Amino acid sequence: MGKTAIRTAVKADLNKPAWEQPQLHNRWHPDIPFSCKIQPGEVVNVECLDWTGGQIGNNDSADDIKNCDLSRIHYLSGPIEVEGAKAGDVLVVEIQDVQPFPEQPWGYCAIFDKNNGGGFLDSHYPNAAKAIWDFEGIFCSSRHIPGVRFPGLIHPGIMGCMPSQELLDTWNEREAELVAHHHSIGTDRIVAQLPNPNYAFAGAGDAEVAAKVAKEGARTIPPREHGGNCDIKNLSRGSKSYLPVYKDGAGLSIGDLHFSQGDGEISFCGAIEMAGVITIKCEIIKNGVADMKMKNPMYIPGPVEPHYGPSRYLTFEGLSVDENGKQHFLDVNVAYKQTCLQFIEYFKKFGYTGEQLYILLSCAPVQGHLAAIVDIPNACTTLGVPVDIFEFECLPKEGGFKPIISSDCALTSDK
Repeated sequence: MGKTAIRTAVKADLNKPAWEQPQLHNRWHPDIPFSCKIQPGEVVNVECLDWTGGQIGNNDSADDIKNCDLSRIHYLSGPIEVEGAKAGDVLVVEIQDVQPFPEQPWGYCAIFDKNNGGGFLDSHYPNAAKAIWDFEGIFCSSRHIPGVRFPGLIHPGIMGCMPSQELLDTWNEREAELVAHHHSIGTDRIVAQLPNPNYAFAGAGDAEVAAKVAKEGARTIPPREHGGNCDIKNLSRGSKSYLPVYKDGAGLSIGDLHFSQGDGEISFCGAIEMAGVITIKCEIIKNGVADMKMKNPMYIPGPVEPHYGPSRYLTFEGLSVDENGKQHFLDVNVAYKQTCLQFIEYFKKFGYTGEQLYILLSCAPVQGHLAAIVDIPNACTTLGVPVDIFEFECLPKEGGFKPIISSDCALTSDK
């Protein structure tokens, strides 16, 4: 039994601009100074702002989503020095708890404008939209998406150790090559975000460090070998993550807390984003990278998650045939889009808008699976939606359904 209060290793201030808090940062770079030190086996609290650093408000307008400055994201808490961790070790991070701040018991899920972030279905839903979710203990509900209530599986979207300079250079080189290739073939899609000096924040780094981080610092948007923005909903209470260590002290950083998320987080800002506190304990496996031949992180899911019976999931299928009828070869991306679009069209019959359902699909406890990738020419993906999150009967029946949800409750979107 613990004999002392759990120490808060990193504090975050909801009332202060994120870029004025030296215990935070928004780029990956080995030169960013440690914000604190913890001991192996020590249980600590880490406070986190929401991923945008407080740019989004609890209101009925999507203007803050439309105008969100994505050059600032993600604001992470850290880097945390773990005493004794050396390059080549594996850092074991046990998540013991994740909670919203008591003074901010709400979060948001959104569709980003196609020209500012976009999302998985941005060719169908190109305009910004937002839903606010209120937290009631383990449950959440939204005034913008009525008729739905479900328990959250709270987790961090981002967790990773700082890269070495060599690994950072590798990231920047390969992502620059990807961007150059797509420019050469005339693709207008943004395929990667390269280092951007605008609003780069190096935490407690001095002017020299800040300049270097602004020039070289990797954006926090994708997952990479060190962990990063993996958005794995099962990294919740009781989970253990095994992260490769690339520099002495590890430099663990955490952020992008989610109250709930569906598999895929498809609308880009697809989880219920929140500010809050995560409680962790770190251990070290010496020489673990070599001994386990580790290239990417591993994890053990936590024992706590919402439970719905297997027969309480309405499951949709998708194939590698797009909405225009074009056949693709074992294309999982196309198949999962079709799965998501089927869900949206089905539930529109109850009175929801496509935007409401796109957001709901992103943040509710849905289960996405890859069913088959060997039966040429079609991959098959599935999406299971727990019908018990709805406050009305929604299983298929003869004669169809009548609208239940009033359009007056629709979330505000920019068009």
